[in-house]
Amino acid sequence: MRFNDKVVIVTGAGSGIGRATARLFAEEGARVVAADLSEAVHDTVAGLGGALALEVDAGDEGDVERLVATACDRFGGLDVFFANAGISGGASGIFDSTVELWTEVLRVNLIGPALAIKHAGPKIVERAKVTGGGAILCTASVAGLRSGAGGPAYSASKAGVINLVHTAAQQLATSNVRVNAICPGLIETGMTARAFEYAREVGKEDKLGRLNPLRRAGVPEEIARVALFLASDAASYVNGQAWVVDGGLSSSHPVTRQEFGKPAF
Repeated sequence: MRFNDKVVIVTGAGSGIGRATARLFAEEGARVVAADLSEAVHDTVAGLGGALALEVDAGDEGDVERLVATACDRFGGLDVFFANAGISGGASGIFDSTVELWTEVLRVNLIGPALAIKHAGPKIVERAKVTGGGAILCTASVAGLRSGAGGPAYSASKAGVINLVHTAAQQLATSNVRVNAICPGLIETGMTARAFEYAREVGKEDKLGRLNPLRRAGVPEEIARVALFLASDAASYVNGQAWVVDGGLSSSHPVTRQEFGKPAF
């Protein structure tokens, strides 16, 4: 029960990594506030006993303020915020991506975590004065490390998350609140569901994740376990880092050949 009596917020908790992490936090004793734009978030907390589900837009400042305030009012403070919510933005290339697409992807994927840090950070700092520490986690991606793992808007947003974590860790210096990012590789989630479904339909499921040394895709629980470690006291000296969880994909540069004028993905 590593998180007994700890208060934890998880965004993007309606499915995939967020759902798996929220449930695992609850199993470890945390009082969980699961948030998602989808009403499916209520299914996430079903049977968790005391967990709270809220429908919020993680990229809207008013919603993030309300989320943090609700968690603090209900449970008396906040120890961990996992800014996990994100969108893919599709596979458009740089030359056919609209300003509207870029704006929305950056709003959710980058401004969302920035808002989480802005509004949750002071509350976690306040609580850390009593408990001795707290943590903020953000979901980035291997797409934020280099090209070849996502569309340009998505990749740029995740690169921004990695730098945001570096910056936030510095600005929270001496507070005993740590800030880290997780960079998943190919994981079966709501965001990637169409790709997995198509691969199964055409009998090519074995091709998923074939570029990493483990030769397979990951599952949400494998990311959730890393999230819990980074949020726990066991990671008390891990701060300002981007942890890659991708089966070894980023140990090399296995990307598809790209040519100007042709789709990248």
